[in-house]
Parts: sequence; structure tokens; C-alpha cells
Amino acid sequence: MSGLDLSDLHPDPIHQFGAWFTDATDHVEIALAETACLSTLGPNQTPEGRMVLLKGFDPGGFVFYTNLESNKARALQEHPRAGMTFHWIPVGRQVRLRGPVVRVSDEEADAYFATRPRGSQLGAWASDQSRPLASRQQLEGRVAEVEARYGGGEIPRPPSWSGYRIQPEAMEFWQEGDYRLHDRFVYTRDGEGWSPPQRLFP
Repeated sequence: MSGLDLSDLHPDPIHQFGAWFTDATDHVEIALAETACLSTLGPNQTPEGRMVLLKGFDPGGFVFYTNLESNKARALQEHPRAGMTFHWIPVGRQVRLRGPVVRVSDEEADAYFATRPRGSQLGAWASDQSRPLASRQQLEGRVAEVEARYGGGEIPRPPSWSGYRIQPEAMEFWQEGDYRLHDRFVYTRDGEGWSPPQRLFP
């Protein structure tokens, strides 16, 4: 892979992310380009990471959805800051971002929930995410109860299910190089805009 130069990068990191995300989405060996590791601070400020799916991004930030009573949501309520890491191995690229986190609006959450597969909508009602579960049968029974409750009708968004938006303060773009001589550039917030990308040692 050829090296990454400053001239290859867009002045706006959101635009640059969009270009790389499109490359990853179009790559035949990458099944889910939207998969990312979400990092938060858990109990006793212990770092925790788990994989989530990016469900949207724009100049306002990067959005994912979850149960509001899950461990990740509780962590964000206590420490409303997070990091998100994308690693697209087949194209030799990684993007990291970090910043404060805010809840999406109810209207935005409702609109996204309505696009989810029906089975996922049922699961959002049936699952007490991160809580102890006696058996798989118990979970399947709860799904069946929810399905019976709504029949073939529309399934509303559960009150305990919504989304978060990470508002990035810094974004780093990494491209793999031979002999671990990778190319790294970081953008940082500068008022309402962004500083020019700064090259970092690998």
C-alpha cells in the first residue's frame, strides 16, 4: 500500500471518514464496515470496550443505539465521554475518535427504531440487556410474549431503548505501512472547526 500524505486528506475529518467508510463498505472482504469498538469508563473508572454498530454520522457526531439500562449506557450516564475505534484490516486502515456523548432526540430514536427488522424490535422489548438470564428458554419466552402483545401491528420503541451521539474532539486516521512504519494523522477541534491534520510518529 502506498503511503498516506497530508495532501491525501480532506481538511474536514468527517468528510475524510466518509471517504474511508465508503471504501470499507465497498470492499468485498469487509462484511460490516460499521462495526466499531466503543470504549467507556465503567465501575471504579475501569476502561471497558465492546463492539457496536455505527448507525449514522454527520458533522454533529457518530451515532449508535442501545438499551438505556445496559452497562454501556450506565457507564455513559456516569461518565458521558467515549471513544470509538474502527479497524478495517483488508484495507489496512484504522480510525479512532473520542469526545463527549449526548443522547439523540426521541424523534431520531423513533425514526431509526421503525427501520429495524421486526425481530430486532421484539428483542429490544424482551431483553434486559446485561442483566442475569436464567436460560435461553426464558429469553425466547419473553420474545413470544412481546410478539403476542403486538400481534401483526406496529411495534413502538421501548422507553428503555435509544441512541447516543459521540461528538468528536479528536479524530485519528491510521494507514498501515511496511515494517510497522505506519502513517498517522490526527485532527483536533479548534473552536467550531478543526485544526489541520498533524502527522504522528507510528
